[in-house]
Amino acid sequence: MPHGTNSATTGPSAPASSGVKEQRVTKQRLAVSAALDELDDFVSTQELYRLLQNKGISVSLATAYRILQSLADDGLIDVLRNGEGEAVYRRCNVTGHHHHLLCRNCGKAVEVEAPAVETWAARTASEHGFTEVAHTVEIFGLCPECTAKKAAGTL
Repeated sequence: MPHGTNSATTGPSAPASSGVKEQRVTKQRLAVSAALDELDDFVSTQELYRLLQNKGISVSLATAYRILQSLADDGLIDVLRNGEGEAVYRRCNVTGHHHHLLCRNCGKAVEVEAPAVETWAARTASEHGFTEVAHTVEIFGLCPECTAKKAAGTL
C-alpha cells in the first residue's frame, strides 16, 4: 500500500530514477491536496468533492477521482477500502510502512506499526516461496469515543 509524505506534488525537476511520474501542477490538484492536508481521517472521493464544493472550489467529481488516484499511485497519500468496500484516502503522518485501526462508526483512523505482522508476513511468504511481497492490514472496530456512546445507548 502506498504511504504518504507531506509533499502534495512532484516538482518539474523530479529525478527520473525516483519512480514517481511527473505530475502537472494544476489549481484542482493543489485544491485537492490542500483539502487532504486539513483532514485527520480518511475521506471518500465523494466526501472530498462535497467539501471542495462547500468551499466554493470548482473541481469535477471525475477530476477528484483522477487526482486522488494519481496521488495514491505516487505514494503521496494512503488509500484503503473502508468497511463498505469504498476507497478512502488520507495523507498520513507516518512515512514508512504502517497499518491502520479504523472506527466503523465515525471513521477515526489511528496509524500503527506492527512488527509482529511484518515478521509473520515475511515468514509466511518465504515458506511458500513467494518473493517481492507486499501486504495490507487494516483493523476495523469502534474507537473509544464510539464505544462509550454505544455503552451509553447514544450510538
